[in-house]
Amino acid sequence: MDIAALIAWLITALGGFYMLGTWIQRGGIRQQQTGASRLPAPVVFGHFALAAIGLVVWIIYVVADKTALAWTSFGLLLPVALLGFVMLARWIPVHRDRAAAGAVPAAATARGTEESVPAERHFPVPVVLAHGLFAVATLVLVLLTALGIGGS
Repeated sequence: MDIAALIAWLITALGGFYMLGTWIQRGGIRQQQTGASRLPAPVVFGHFALAAIGLVVWIIYVVADKTALAWTSFGLLLPVALLGFVMLARWIPVHRDRAAAGAVPAAATARGTEESVPAERHFPVPVVLAHGLFAVATLVLVLLTALGIGGS
């Protein structure tokens, strides 16, 4: 089960990296000053940092098989999940605005109007959904492994 958790975590991380890259590329950091982005940079980078640290701890757990490391990873995943839910709750209205207005016009990607379009509006829905589903699976698998259910 520890390897299944590792695989789920890596897939989750890939989706997260894609969204982080999209957010940065589309001006998410610059938009902090104008308020165009609904995702606060400390939440975005806190989510990323805690998830990355947790993944490193999980990899060490897989190698060392020390229960304390499994629980540490699980403990790190709890605030990661909380921050993820905060970002999801802040992303949903942005997605709804996009759906109501139709697709982002090509002119909106021009440098002059880029600042008014939230960077997170460019997240593909399938990536957001897959990231969330694999994150939940990771959390459950890590908990079950830490509890000693299903073997390691």
